[in-house]
Amino acid sequence: MRDDERIAAFHRLATSLVTLDEEIFQSLALKAASENPWFTEKSVRMAVSNLEQMLSGKTLSQWTSQYDLNVKPKKIAIVMAGNIPLVGFHDFLCVLISGHSVLIKTSSKDNTLIRFVVDQLVAIEPRFKDRIEFAEQLKGFDAIIATGSDNTSRYFEYYFGKYPHIIRKNRTSVAVLTGNENDNDLRDLGIDVFSYFGLGCRNVSKLFVPATFAIERIFPPWEHYHDIIHHHKYCNNYDYQKSVLLVARIPFLDSGHVMLQETERLVSPISVVYYQFYNSAGDLDSKLAASQEKIQCIVDNSGRYSKIKFGHAQSPGPEDYADQIDTLKFLTELK
Repeated sequence: MRDDERIAAFHRLATSLVTLDEEIFQSLALKAASENPWFTEKSVRMAVSNLEQMLSGKTLSQWTSQYDLNVKPKKIAIVMAGNIPLVGFHDFLCVLISGHSVLIKTSSKDNTLIRFVVDQLVAIEPRFKDRIEFAEQLKGFDAIIATGSDNTSRYFEYYFGKYPHIIRKNRTSVAVLTGNENDNDLRDLGIDVFSYFGLGCRNVSKLFVPATFAIERIFPPWEHYHDIIHHHKYCNNYDYQKSVLLVARIPFLDSGHVMLQETERLVSPISVVYYQFYNSAGDLDSKLAASQEKIQCIVDNSGRYSKIKFGHAQSPGPEDYADQIDTLKFLTELK
């Protein structure tokens, strides 16, 4: 297949997904939720909607134009995570759009959705069929992309370190506030916090706020997301984390559906958002630099630290690579 044919197929895939018959979508979402209770209909819709933005023909053409896609085809293994719906799709896209074949090991928590998407793609462009394979045990591949936790990354390094590889660990995202935010800004920030119940590496788990900022200001705009507490797994986490903080006598603020805790730590548990005050731009620079290795993205309306505005952390483009590792560059430069 030519580059433009692969791009056209993925663009048509996005159209196919967003125009999916409602009855088929409901059935798909229900099956995904039975596999992973965190995958609500709302979460699946959001994941599919984000694919539509990522896979526009113009976006894909601009993205791929920066690379030499004239590769010698190899078989690339992908070990997919399952924390949010279709989280492994970007790696899948990168492998096929670069001209390689893919060997997929899905997560048991996100098996239904990725297989459905693959079936849709193959129906659109049958020539992809021979380039896509699913496997429980990974064998006979030339390079690997694996995403997991800090613990599983050591396992990946041990077994796959001899191959060309990208191995990802735990990361999280943060937001920088200046104190000039209005209620609409803070409500938008809630999208980055509460989407997918905070389970994604692009979810904001910590706020950096100026020393003069009244942290309680966040709660009224975040009341918009109060219904999250009605999800049983989120509620169980909320009750547990609240008990832990109370027993340990750790100060926290409670809105009834999310807790704010002041700490230097970065990765907060579900239903808790960390925050830390800074005294100056230089102080903030130091704090961010100290956590750079664990930060996936920075949400920042001021534009000083990032182009990602509040509310857009979960809408990455194809050029927004996980862990800031250029996946397509890795794939196009394989020897």
